[in-house]
Order: sequence, then C-alpha cells, then structure tokens
Amino acid sequence: MKIERKKISAQVLDQLKDMIKDGKFPQNEPMPSENELAKLFGVSRAPVREALSVLSASGIIESRQGGRSFVKEVNMAEMLGSLAIELIPVEQVFELLEMRIIMETQAAAIAALRRDEADLEKMKQALDQFEITLTNPEAVGDQADVNFHKHLIGATKNRFMIQVMENIDDLYRKAIAFSLQKNVGLPEKREQVFQEHISIFSAIKERDETTAADAMKIHLENVRKKLKANEEEGKKVPM
Repeated sequence: MKIERKKISAQVLDQLKDMIKDGKFPQNEPMPSENELAKLFGVSRAPVREALSVLSASGIIESRQGGRSFVKEVNMAEMLGSLAIELIPVEQVFELLEMRIIMETQAAAIAALRRDEADLEKMKQALDQFEITLTNPEAVGDQADVNFHKHLIGATKNRFMIQVMENIDDLYRKAIAFSLQKNVGLPEKREQVFQEHISIFSAIKERDETTAADAMKIHLENVRKKLKANEEEGKKVPM
C-alpha cells in the first residue's frame, strides 16, 4: 500500500481550513499568533507561516495592524471551496479531465438541442479569438479555449452544469493552459486543436447532437493523450 507523504505546511493548512470552516476562528476576530499556532499543531513557525500565507493570498484571512491575522467576513464555504481547487494535487488534473470527458461530451449533445443564436455568437467569438492566436507562434490561446467551453456549457441551460464549471474555473483554466502550452511553436498541432473546436461548433450549430458529442469526445481524448505523453516524459503539470 502506497503511503502518501504530505508537506507539514499542507497539513497545517488543512487543519486551519477545517477550524475556520467550523467557526473556531470567528470572522473579524484575531487568530492565534504564529507561535501559538505552532505550539497548537506541534510544529515550527515556518510551516505555520507558509499555511497562513496561502490563506491570505486566497482572500480568506488578512493581516491588520499589529501583525495579527483576522478571518475576513466572506462566504467561507465558497472561499474554502475555491482554495481546495487551487491545492488539488497534480495527479487529480487527470481526474478533472476524466470528469470533463463525461460531462462535456453529453453537454455538447444537449447544447446542440438547446442552443440559441446568442449562444452560437458567443462560441463563434471565442473561436475567432482562438483563430487569431494561430498566427502568433508564442501565443497559448487558453483564454479563448476556456471561453469556448464555458459558452458551450452555458448553451445547455443546465444550471448545475454551469455551476460546476464556475466552481472548477481556476483549475480548469490551468489545465487547458498547460495542454495548449505543449503546442506553442507547433503550428500543425495548434491548427488541429482549432479544427477540433470548429467540428464541435459546427455540429452544435446544425443541431446534430450525436456528431457534437462524438466531436467533443475526440477532442478531449486527444487532450488526455497529450497529458499522458507528458507524464511519461517525467514532467509535471504546473499548478
């Protein structure tokens, strides 16, 4: 059985998230000092400081006069959910892709049946933005790619699918950026990705649900192959 080794700072971060979520550190009240937290968790100040910096960068806590940290007055459930996405291990990028294949293949079929002219226009604009990047060998095109998929999900009119997309937005964006980064300087690969999107869009425009689903599955399976090849080369997905 493989034993997972987790950084001390990550363990401290998990504990702090749970304690904030459970209300043990009330909003707008000073949290324990670094020394007090280090003593509480039985660790040095360094991992505590690192965990606090992650919480601060994520907008969950803030430093005020005197150097003490305070839990910000925000919707903690939403903020902690966002933070959890940011800290997902690299291996789970593949799990995200697995979920995308399941969800977006069906979403493409549903979008083909429910899309309206406004949806088509939004997807077309994203494709136009993507096409512009084909002439720039240094461009990645991730923003246009993300926009296309988000507008496609929007065309399903399914509020749960749309919310799922919003919840995983940050990791989704990073995964797409990483995948497209592998095509920088390879015009034929970039063109292939663009044509895969065109095939999806054309099927949705024609209300051909079967072809739309098939085109989406081909596109995402190609993404999986690219990421798998990168993994076998011993490289890591940047998070």
